[in-house]
Amino acid sequence: MKYEIEGKLYDVIVQKKNNKNTYLRVKDDLTIQITTNYFTSRRSVVKLLNEYHDDLVKMIAKKCKAREREENFYYLGQKYDIIIVSTIDKVTFDEHFVFTPSPEKLEKWLKKQVRTLFQERLDLWYPQFEECIPYPKLKIRKMKTRWGVCNKRDDSVTLNFNLIKYDLSALDYVIVHELSHFIHFDHSQYFWDTVRKYYPEYKTVTKMLKE
Repeated sequence: MKYEIEGKLYDVIVQKKNNKNTYLRVKDDLTIQITTNYFTSRRSVVKLLNEYHDDLVKMIAKKCKAREREENFYYLGQKYDIIIVSTIDKVTFDEHFVFTPSPEKLEKWLKKQVRTLFQERLDLWYPQFEECIPYPKLKIRKMKTRWGVCNKRDDSVTLNFNLIKYDLSALDYVIVHELSHFIHFDHSQYFWDTVRKYYPEYKTVTKMLKE
């Protein structure tokens, strides 16, 4: 079935299972997926869509923004158009463009920058912690659902590669967040008090990362 939101039709996929609750989400391809029980009628589905219309608008906008950031080149919060120039031998920037000999060279340059910058910021924040915490081993990888991971078993912190697309404040906040987990391995009030102690503006950054 189709459902119209702000003048545009979206595909709605209804999955019926033997469960009590009904779940609604927007997938990366902007398909609206509803998971519900076998007895839910089409009328009930339409009613649900109407009830959550405003939420769907927000979810679709969020997915579109994430897709736009994924499909374009962002570096530390700023969008750049990629210009391939075969006659140059290194990656350079100006106000709105990034110039590179090839896409492969740009990817290689970006990986090196991520490793260097993430390590520098970790080294900046770690000494600021007054509590006794281990110096973590830094791991970097692309993650779909998490910005960072603290692993107390091997004293490591994993940071999402895609943080390079955001303002530097996002990287700093995630580092503080994960280092705070070495003190409180949960999301209790004590944990958030620790985050606030070292990064008072954390709510502003978390809001940005959720958009």
